[in-house]
Amino acid sequence: MKEDMLYGRNPVIEALEAGNTVVDKILIQDGLRHTQIGKIRNLAKEKGVLYRFVDKRKLDTLCAGENHQGVVAMIAAHNYATVEEMLALAEAKGETPFLVVAEGISDPHNLGSIIRTANAAGAHGVIIPKNRSVALNATVAKVSAGAVEYTKVARVTNIAQTLEKLKKEGIWVVGTDLSGTQLHSQCDLTGKIAIVIGSEGEGMSRLVRESCDFLVKIPMIGEIESLNASVAAGILLYEAVRQRNKGGN
Repeated sequence: MKEDMLYGRNPVIEALEAGNTVVDKILIQDGLRHTQIGKIRNLAKEKGVLYRFVDKRKLDTLCAGENHQGVVAMIAAHNYATVEEMLALAEAKGETPFLVVAEGISDPHNLGSIIRTANAAGAHGVIIPKNRSVALNATVAKVSAGAVEYTKVARVTNIAQTLEKLKKEGIWVVGTDLSGTQLHSQCDLTGKIAIVIGSEGEGMSRLVRESCDFLVKIPMIGEIESLNASVAAGILLYEAVRQRNKGGN
């Protein structure tokens, strides 16, 4: 069994009922009718776990021919934290909150790299969306080089709403976007900040972009118009480190 999967009806039911395993998503064989499948769907709704129907061939491929009984649960490689826990950590350290928001990152290697860089830069946590984003799976954990064990990762239902809540806590939201009116090095990143990194292909969504206090851009001198999401995150985070160290924060 892959370390980020559970398959078989009883194992999935037990995982949902016990609540000790963080289930990110459940894949159910399309057209399958069984009382246990119905129970899994009900438990998923009760626990707020997403599920979707897929072709049997997809499940066969995921399970390498093992008997999955029509259901596969994708599980998190590490428990999620809350945004409140991130803010509490900053307060406990006597530091101004320094958060990273990764919106819609679909490549686990990118998310793993972002978490690794966030840890190295001293960020208090990384926030990801529940939908349209890679979850905290085994690949993310591996690429993070152990950073998931130390850096808090929160998974929220709505990024835009979360940003509005952060702003009420006095946190400035800085988004990275080609339409930004100032360079990343010109923006003050020394205070309470949340740096938003958009998805690899489309960048930030409209609602998230509108929730940002500032939009900054990284200068692109060559022919390519954008950077890999994790590279952009590294540039922004270490500009924040430079400014915060210079300012004594």
